[in-house]
Amino acid sequence: MGTSPEPTRGTEARRGTRRGEGGKLSRRKAPGKRSFKSSLAALDALAASGAQVSVRVTDLDSGEAVLVGDDYVTLPVAGLGVVPLLVEVAAQFESGELDPLELVEREGLEPVDIAGIWQHLKAPTLALVDLAVLAAASGDALATNALLHRVGLPTVRARIEKLGLTRAAVMDGFRDRRGPDDAPHVALGSAREYSELFAALVNSKAVSAGVSAQVSEWLSLNQDLSLVASATGLDPFAHFNDAHELLFVNKTGRDSGVRAEAGVLGGPRAGVAYAVIVCFDDLSISHRLRAHEALRTLGVELMEYVF
Repeated sequence: MGTSPEPTRGTEARRGTRRGEGGKLSRRKAPGKRSFKSSLAALDALAASGAQVSVRVTDLDSGEAVLVGDDYVTLPVAGLGVVPLLVEVAAQFESGELDPLELVEREGLEPVDIAGIWQHLKAPTLALVDLAVLAAASGDALATNALLHRVGLPTVRARIEKLGLTRAAVMDGFRDRRGPDDAPHVALGSAREYSELFAALVNSKAVSAGVSAQVSEWLSLNQDLSLVASATGLDPFAHFNDAHELLFVNKTGRDSGVRAEAGVLGGPRAGVAYAVIVCFDDLSISHRLRAHEALRTLGVELMEYVF
């Protein structure tokens, strides 16, 4: 799937994806709510430096997009592609097509040395439901590949279509190195559709209430709170029941020159579904930290919005 052309003028204005003067990212500010001035400045600076930036924040109560910038553009999203895979796995658990306790042998899988902990465990065999937990909680590459191998890439692609994600694709599993015969990316997607997917999950509209609840439960275990989520102050290892009643579910995607995150953040004042994708030249640690800082700035202003 390639990057789609920019919408026409009329469509763009209606959807709120128009860029402001000077090529700056646009946004709508909900009445009585806080703006995203610092986030806009940080993301604009990334775009000015040559990065591709896509972002969308939607108020869950009103359905209004309160921050939008090129949210229709299809970009690499790395580990975010795990989310539709988990939706398919949960759907097959619910229908009985898959047994959650079906065992998978690690020995039969191609080794992957990137992110994950199963490769470091002594247990050579795990149940499918445990692999789903590992994929959601730690971005475990080997567990993700095992799930993808079990349900099949065509089935996941069919699920993506059923979810109405027209600008998303899961292209391949995780690999230590990508050769000329391999897909160039694990997954592609747009900020708009991933924010909508997370909104559907927390509103029990992704496949069914049961599937939505199961996938949300898995994702609530995610331990990567280092990007947008760093502003929440949550314990990365135990944040399902927060003492301050902060609702939070997220998933991140990381690859060389790719940082992406999508999720739902809810507080006493408001709730939002968000997604942000940044693709940049990872030439130095400073380039990488600049991208991280922009995402963390967005996290701070999301917290201000919901509280």
